[in-house]
Amino acid sequence: MEHSDDLCHIEGNGDGRGNNGAPSTSAATSSAYKLFARRTSFHQMMGGGKAADVILWRRRRVSFGIIVAATVAWIIFEYSELPFLSVFSDVLLILIVLLFLRANYAAFRKKSLPALPELVLSEEMVNNAAASFRVKINYMLLMAHDITLGKDFKLFFKVVIVLWLLSVIGSVISFFTLAYIGTIIFITVPALYNKFEDHVDRYAGKIHRQFSRHYKIVDESISRLPRRISKDKEL
Repeated sequence: MEHSDDLCHIEGNGDGRGNNGAPSTSAATSSAYKLFARRTSFHQMMGGGKAADVILWRRRRVSFGIIVAATVAWIIFEYSELPFLSVFSDVLLILIVLLFLRANYAAFRKKSLPALPELVLSEEMVNNAAASFRVKINYMLLMAHDITLGKDFKLFFKVVIVLWLLSVIGSVISFFTLAYIGTIIFITVPALYNKFEDHVDRYAGKIHRQFSRHYKIVDESISRLPRRISKDKEL
């Protein structure tokens, strides 16, 4: 039961050694547990673009700016008790007025403003976003279908735990605090994991093996329940 399929495949002749009998580097690497069952680097799994650079703090100024902006927004909404729609409208109103006055002042002084980049959504970007959104929606619907029919107990257990945790957390803290904590976690935890990847994967592999072992015991116990009930009815 310990040597189950939660361990990764071993390259070589099957015992973790290469053709010359020595432990191969690729076998040692492939046998290590990786979070999210990924086969690429963590940066590539995060998208490999500018967003991944920001999340992994390869653009430190932008990442730090996101934390500062999120902190300021959280303080405004939590302690001022102002409605979100009013604050959002006021900020946009002030920004539009300032930009309008700036443009007219530059025209009055006969100064040229720096060219602003044109923000245009291309058809390719929209199609890619729609395709990605459709795949995620279909995956969620498939999950709901499997849970409704009772096909995947492991998935059902995960969904129940997540919803229960969200319910408990939502009863303790407000939505804006939860959004703020989520933003801070999203901008810090991936960077920390990327820095200490080997240590985290090692301990996560041990936890995963223990969880898989206990899950298999529970799954086997549940699979025997209908048989026992049918035997009792026959008696």
